Amino acid sequence: MQNIKLGYAFCGSFCTINKSLAVLKKLAELDIDITPIMSEITYSTSTRFADCDEFNRSVEEICNKKIIHTIPQAEPIGPKNLLDVIVVAPCTGNTISKIASGITDTSVTMAVKAHLRNNKPVILGIATNDALGATAKNIGLLHNTKNIYFVPYKQDDPIGKNNSLICDFSKIPQTIEQALKSTQIQPVIM
Repeated sequence: MQNIKLGYAFCGSFCTINKSLAVLKKLAELDIDITPIMSEITYSTSTRFADCDEFNRSVEEICNKKIIHTIPQAEPIGPKNLLDVIVVAPCTGNTISKIASGITDTSVTMAVKAHLRNNKPVILGIATNDALGATAKNIGLLHNTKNIYFVPYKQDDPIGKNNSLICDFSKIPQTIEQALKSTQIQPVIM
């Protein structure tokens, strides 16, 4: 994977953002060329899980690049063929639904749409409390969409949050390797 150009996008599942950051660090240690992408909300919102300015600084230091965080910044990804693969982790139910519906009103959804035009893989790392609710139909649709791959996922709290799914963030590197071979890592549901 050392010669790939990876887009790594963060969406607003704030309670999982540090798990994703840990994976980003591991990928950077592999000398992968990583372009960071964030939804506007993630880029500009401080929460009890992370201060946005500190988080953004950390991501930019790890990637040694500025974060793409606006639609105009994300749009050239496709026409300029800038990336080999995009990972969206955490990927919220909102973002999953927008990708499934072709809505490109955020920097992340624009990056995904622009990248898909080149018939290259997009990897979604689900992290949403709504996955087995209203978002379920969109997850199903994306499972049958060309060039969309999923990081293996499971229910994270079947009793307390019975509609919630979360990906196994540690499996992102293996999912990238398989997606670059046009293969969905298995089992996808743990």
